[in-house]
Amino acid sequence: MRRWQGDGIYFGGDYNPEQWPERTWSEDVELMRRAGVNLVSVGIFSWALLEPTPGRFEFDWLDRVLDLLHGGGIQVDLATATASPPPWLARAHPETLPRRADGAILWPGGRQAYCPSSPVFRERSLDLVRAVAGRYAEHPAVVMWHVSNELGCHNVHCYCDVSAEAFRDWLRERYGDLDRLNDAWGTAFWSQRYGDWAEINPPRTAPTFANPTQQLDFLRFSSDEQRAQLRAERKLLKTLVSQPVTTNFMIGTGIKHMDYYSWAGDVDLVSNDHYLTAADPQAHLGLALSADHTRGVAGGDPWLLMEHSTSAVNWQPRNVAKLPGQLRRNSLAHVARGADGVLFFQWRAARAGAEKFHSALVPHAGADTKVFREVCQLGADLKALAEVRGSRVDADVAILFDWEAWWGVELDSHPSVDVRYADRLTALYGALWRAGVTADIVHPSADLTGYRLVLAPTLYLVRDADADALRRFVEAGGTAAVTYFSGIVDSDDHIRLGGYPGAFRELLGIHTEEFFPLREGEQVRLDDGSTADVWTEWLHTDGAEVLASYTDGPLPGVPALTRHPVGAGTAWYVGTRLDEPATDRLVARLLDEAGVAPAAQAPTGVEVVRRRDGERTWLFVINHTEAEVRLSATGTDLLTGARCAGVLTVPAGEVAVIREDPATDSA
Repeated sequence: MRRWQGDGIYFGGDYNPEQWPERTWSEDVELMRRAGVNLVSVGIFSWALLEPTPGRFEFDWLDRVLDLLHGGGIQVDLATATASPPPWLARAHPETLPRRADGAILWPGGRQAYCPSSPVFRERSLDLVRAVAGRYAEHPAVVMWHVSNELGCHNVHCYCDVSAEAFRDWLRERYGDLDRLNDAWGTAFWSQRYGDWAEINPPRTAPTFANPTQQLDFLRFSSDEQRAQLRAERKLLKTLVSQPVTTNFMIGTGIKHMDYYSWAGDVDLVSNDHYLTAADPQAHLGLALSADHTRGVAGGDPWLLMEHSTSAVNWQPRNVAKLPGQLRRNSLAHVARGADGVLFFQWRAARAGAEKFHSALVPHAGADTKVFREVCQLGADLKALAEVRGSRVDADVAILFDWEAWWGVELDSHPSVDVRYADRLTALYGALWRAGVTADIVHPSADLTGYRLVLAPTLYLVRDADADALRRFVEAGGTAAVTYFSGIVDSDDHIRLGGYPGAFRELLGIHTEEFFPLREGEQVRLDDGSTADVWTEWLHTDGAEVLASYTDGPLPGVPALTRHPVGAGTAWYVGTRLDEPATDRLVARLLDEAGVAPAAQAPTGVEVVRRRDGERTWLFVINHTEAEVRLSATGTDLLTGARCAGVLTVPAGEVAVIREDPATDSA
């Protein structure tokens, strides 16, 4: 990861000069220099221009663009341009087009209109990679290579015959023989037993619920097929270029079908795209969660924010513009949580196409605008924060996250449609955020050494080794909390028999004999004053201490919240969906028991995160409130140059980044 680090923080965005007259390019470079831009991504959607007809490449325009950028001191993240095939490919090879589960063809006219398993697409895309990399491997502007773009955003699942054959090959590799597959899929149910590999298809539209393990395996396969494109392009690039290779992930709670933990080893640096949910007034919590999760995928190393927006996007039902100061807060929040680069989509707002109402660094109205003035301020801020680059984020708390658990918990024919994977993740994370505590979002197989508190929200599917790792963490003195509908199935989506929560029964000192999900809108009360909804269960204790029980609902008197001493630590179980105040109280108790303190004591709505490099520390303070706040800090504000000696004042909506004096880094 350290290969890509330089003297400062990257700043810039996607640059699409092919969409503009060439006379605009010089103005672009002049404005980039004025804003402090030092990195742009080029060529992402240029396949149709670079290869206008099969096998005929035209590079003259890109030569001029790269030379112009280099002359202006702007570095380039050069794309392989394979993100979306040109129309001629579908015309010549209609079999490359993807199909939905009902057989409908997805035609060109948008983007990513290709089957990810298509050998024709793979061959033609690698021909393009070879041509582009062969020409620009030594170009002095190019410091990074960008494989495709948002792989799987629109075509992650394809149900065509080509995909069906690739799925069979993937299953042969996974299971070896049909007996093992039939056992894993439970095909004795509903007369589904397979006697020949050719009988197996993707889970296409069926009369009723499709086999759940077949669905789960198809989701695994689909993630692996997208990863295979990344690996194929990277493998070829590594024979031709020396610069680091990345691709932009989409880590958040909206897009769920790529297992990025498995992809992380296929890039030289992890980069991510993040966009706010405009309708959510607390969207900065989702931003923080995405950033912390991206850092977790990167193994704690610094990462690159490849895309976010200066203001409104174009693809939500109501595309709300960012208020003054929000662009700065959003960007620096990513830096606080480990980003060593802040890039946007895109440089200049498009005048045509599906994203013409998407904001950019240079709006339709030009440089004399609120947005561009804030862009220039951000450029100066990032230059002032150069010394932070390469540092890591302090976190004493880990939240366990597994894309396969997400896929599994949201399959059909489950106890309640209201149990959603991201729900308890965001609830617990929000409580930590409000408490001023930073968390790493890590895979259940991650090394938990060094954490004080580990949270496992809705970890429906869990492997034996990962459940054992959580037990060892607790035995060694850690505090853990597991929420309902966790530990239920193994990796084949088979129920762990003997009582729920299966894999975690002994650790938690409980067992549940039956689920009692609640009706829509139904609530229950607990004897500690809490309110809950969605879920209850008939729980028995096997050594655990009861902390709260139901006072009404279907199970009055039955335990809802328990605590179990194990070795030198404790394991808590949350058997219902607590409301926000109760979740905040629960997390406060967990933090107190685990001995976890915030980076600094701050009022609600003020984000505090600490980055560290050896003995040097930096405290990021982001004030999301409409009032001035004060908190304890001693050091120098890198953004203003001002000293603070004990008390830091941050105006409403503003940001401070304090290089802390050594004596205060444990505040």
